[in-house]
Amino acid sequence: MTTVTLKTSLVTDILTVFTRELRPVLRNPFSVIFTMVQPLFFLALFAPLLPGDSSLQWFVPGIVVMSCLFGASATGANLLYEMQTGSHERMLVSPLRRPALIIGRALKEIVPMLGQTVVLVLVTIPFGFTLNVAGALIGLAILAIFCVGLGALSYTLALASKDHEWMFWGVQQTLLFPLLLLAGMMLPIDNGPEWLQTMARFNPLTYVVDAERLLFNGTIASGTVLAGLGAAVVVAVLGLLVGTRAMRKA
Repeated sequence: MTTVTLKTSLVTDILTVFTRELRPVLRNPFSVIFTMVQPLFFLALFAPLLPGDSSLQWFVPGIVVMSCLFGASATGANLLYEMQTGSHERMLVSPLRRPALIIGRALKEIVPMLGQTVVLVLVTIPFGFTLNVAGALIGLAILAIFCVGLGALSYTLALASKDHEWMFWGVQQTLLFPLLLLAGMMLPIDNGPEWLQTMARFNPLTYVVDAERLLFNGTIASGTVLAGLGAAVVVAVLGLLVGTRAMRKA
């Protein structure tokens, strides 16, 4: 009975934190649109440079992942602000369990990702992008798992940067664009030098992007999709483990 109560209480705490974190997003949905400015610029400026009539079929799934990357990796800034204003300390002394503080926050990242994807797809369909609904839904599920892990890692970085806000942005910006470019989001790296392709193979984002491209175009049964799912799960598990540990020590 005690174990069941503990699990139920942890789930309740996670839902409480999730609802708390989601409320500002729903009150101000423009914040979700704002994080899409750069991906939309990349879409407008890079897509016309790609050869072939099906360039959007290749480019749009990468931009969807890019939007997730930009939003989830920067979300730790919200926690930094809460630590500066003292609201995070009040959360720490509340009855809420420490794991719920990081899991609930990380789960919130799924909602902005879904909203951004809808906007990107609606913007590109009039220009010739064709969406496979079944594949896209599976792709969004994989991307949701990845967002949870990435969001948890961003919160962990915020906790480590508590007294040094510059460190959060320095690390985030230093890692953001190498991960983006090595995943082949904007330009294919298949014909790049061997050292570049080797680095790309060590980038979990590469497998997620490759899986999203196949899924959004209707290819579901594929080893590439399984590899993308595996990479997303690894990032999620690692992020939640590291984030939970950091939150317990906070």
